[in-house]
Amino acid sequence: MYKMKTKSSAAKRFKVTGSGKVKFKHAKMRHILGKKRHKNKRQLRKAGILSEADGKTVHKLLPYK
Repeated sequence: MYKMKTKSSAAKRFKVTGSGKVKFKHAKMRHILGKKRHKNKRQLRKAGILSEADGKTVHKLLPYK
């Protein structure tokens, strides 16, 4: 049996927690931040957790994580 390759693009964007959930960084925090409200920027700073359905897809892209 051959080794499965990890999708490097997914490895850069997602991290798997100890319990198996998938964390990601929110979008829209790179530029044009002056017009965004402080509350919105504060909420986008926190890592998000993918739903279980999307998490299953990401686990296929990251077979050894």
